[in-house]
Amino acid sequence: MIHIKTPEEIEKMSVSGKMVAEILLEIKERIRPGVTTQELDQQAARLALKKKAKPAFKGYNGYPFSLCVSVNEEVVHGFPSKRKLLEGDIVSLDFGIYCNGYYGDAALTQPVGPVSPQAERLIRVTRESLFKGLEEVRAGKRLGDISAAIQNHVEYHGYSVVRQFVGHGIGKGLHEDPQVPNFGEAGRGILLKPGMVLAIEPMVNVGGSEVELAADGWTAVTRDRSLSAHFEHTVAITENGCRILTQANQWTTLF
Repeated sequence: MIHIKTPEEIEKMSVSGKMVAEILLEIKERIRPGVTTQELDQQAARLALKKKAKPAFKGYNGYPFSLCVSVNEEVVHGFPSKRKLLEGDIVSLDFGIYCNGYYGDAALTQPVGPVSPQAERLIRVTRESLFKGLEEVRAGKRLGDISAAIQNHVEYHGYSVVRQFVGHGIGKGLHEDPQVPNFGEAGRGILLKPGMVLAIEPMVNVGGSEVELAADGWTAVTRDRSLSAHFEHTVAITENGCRILTQANQWTTLF
């Protein structure tokens, strides 16, 4: 069942979304060679506590951390650890907040120092694919329009979209209907209406689309061990189009 949010609910969600963006911006500034992924998780937990908000992921279906940190061939749900980031790595940060009854969720991929041209291009194309999808987020369009726009941009550049993990509705629940695949056919799927709030999150691989779980049972990695990147925004469909809720403010964008 799809929950249509009132304008008042969307305003509450914008508070959660703003917190997510502010925290991710601070964590992003911490990324450099020698920093452990565990330190990034600890920083996320401290910043959430400072804002008197709850990290959305910790305890969700048993996930034991506040932040998902996925490095290089890790696609999503990466476990923070004592692993030190190295120059040339790319690291994806996925973070959510629960505040005043509503969730916010966003993700980004960041280079660790100078990276290879291939890694730079992957990050750029993945980010672009998210915004190609967001261009289709407006009342009267179909869910498949979002999915197709993402898939077409990714595949045009020779990459593949992950199919096992998808975007989702969001609100009082972290994962609500509908699912938002990053692949599909334009003109198909549910009709988009004002009041829908979606977390749109392309995950893009240099190689094949197939993924598998690591030994921890959570971290998804590319089966061919190719690089992967991930970007996500929580957005609301309004009468005036797409409103990005996971932004720090009108002057400072998350990515």
